[in-house]
Amino acid sequence: MTITRTDDPTLAYYEDQAQAFFAGTVDVDMAPLYDRFLARVPPGGRILDAGCGSGRDALALRRLGYAVTAFEASPTLARLATAHCGLPVEVRRFLEIDWQDAFNGIWACASLLHVPMAELPEVFGRLGRALKPDGVLYASFKYGAGEREHGGRRFTDLDEEGLAALVKVVPGFAVLETWVTVDRREQREGERWLNAVVARGSRPG
Repeated sequence: MTITRTDDPTLAYYEDQAQAFFAGTVDVDMAPLYDRFLARVPPGGRILDAGCGSGRDALALRRLGYAVTAFEASPTLARLATAHCGLPVEVRRFLEIDWQDAFNGIWACASLLHVPMAELPEVFGRLGRALKPDGVLYASFKYGAGEREHGGRRFTDLDEEGLAALVKVVPGFAVLETWVTVDRREQREGERWLNAVVARGSRPG
């Protein structure tokens, strides 16, 4: 599947703003979020950084001893991320995920929020099939409900109810925990995020 900049204004945004987006996100400390996710991933396990942006998290997870694979939809951001994290970042979109039983964990930090609501069930299904049995997915969305466009990008916002409704229609997924945080970037503290850890299968939390 080839998506052009014209087809996807959000992709065009990240291509045009890649350097600024990289500079604004690469140094943000996400350690508290790693802790909640990695508590459910075996040491040294395989992790997919899905929509890796600057490569910040791919590098951090790699330094913690995990085997990391990363992809990013924006070719320019993928190049910047490759240079930053030292991993070959693939250019790929969520609907192009085709791994099977490959990862102990998937890290989708502020990336699934750009997937249209109508596509999220299929994308979650693809993510679920990419996980090993008992694997876990971390995902974050801007807190709210519905779809919107802001500053040239499209967003799908979710709250706890919306996430539960989404997971309910995806076979084999179960929500393990959710929590709400404020944005960790400077001058963005007023923005709230829904964080979730979702498991393949229905293992207890």
